[in-house]
Amino acid sequence: MNPFDFYIAHEYAFAATQLFLAMLGMGATLTPRDFLEVVRDPRGFSVGIVLQLVGVPLLALLFMLLLSLEPGVAVGLALCAAIPGGTVSNIFTYLARGHVALSIALTAVATIACLVTTPLILGWLIAEHMAADFVMPAGRIALEIAIYLMFPLLLGMLILRFAPAAAPRVSRYGIRGSLFVILLIVIGALGAGRLDLVVFGVPNIVTVLAFILVLAVLSALLPALLRLSRSDARTINIEITVRNTNLALLIKASLFPAVVGVADPLGDAVLFTILLYGGLMLILGFAMIAYYRRDAGQAISSRSIS
Repeated sequence: MNPFDFYIAHEYAFAATQLFLAMLGMGATLTPRDFLEVVRDPRGFSVGIVLQLVGVPLLALLFMLLLSLEPGVAVGLALCAAIPGGTVSNIFTYLARGHVALSIALTAVATIACLVTTPLILGWLIAEHMAADFVMPAGRIALEIAIYLMFPLLLGMLILRFAPAAAPRVSRYGIRGSLFVILLIVIGALGAGRLDLVVFGVPNIVTVLAFILVLAVLSALLPALLRLSRSDARTINIEITVRNTNLALLIKASLFPAVVGVADPLGDAVLFTILLYGGLMLILGFAMIAYYRRDAGQAISSRSIS
């Protein structure tokens, strides 16, 4: 069998593996104590979770109403909007000197909530782009989230609790393994001819870029207007912008399974949209880290002088 045909035949397994590894790696860094500070001052959490579960889907809906999006792009953006933040947002928050406990709390609670919210949001946003006889598999999506998100997350936390010496290695290799599998997904999709920049088109690329930029700007402005602390504000900005595209890939593989020898323009456009969002969010995330680290450094210098 052609190696790229092997990828197509096992796309779901690739997506499930990378998500499991990512959540296992994140779980191995968490303890219940990480959430105590957030409970004591819940304002940042409240703003972040409302943006995560309500604000982002509404923005996706606005894009769909105002722009004539192709079905694949609309479904891809809906998937990106319906998922929570993930491991990468926690790492970026740490590097940006944000409120790491808040980032972890937002990720964890949004991940639990998405057992219910993700099927609802997807049914709300993408029903018109699916076949007339399509029924949103809400139960299956919820089960997949439980198996591939919640179980490895809790398993990682148990490893940290009962085998703390092994936890750093589990976290390190889990996250690295997830990134490696994502690389395999990109290579497999490219080799199978499913990621075609020319076919996807410049207007669609601009649409995805505009969506992520508007999301980043809004999630920076609202915490500032509400006068949250700088630490909480930068955390929310990163958490809302840097989303768990690992989960989006898994749901895409579930809703639009690749079949060897069968063309699927809709599924390919959805896959490209998710991967493009993932790439752009990483670039923007590194820019956020550089900006916020400089801002934090200047704040420390100002306090030292005063």
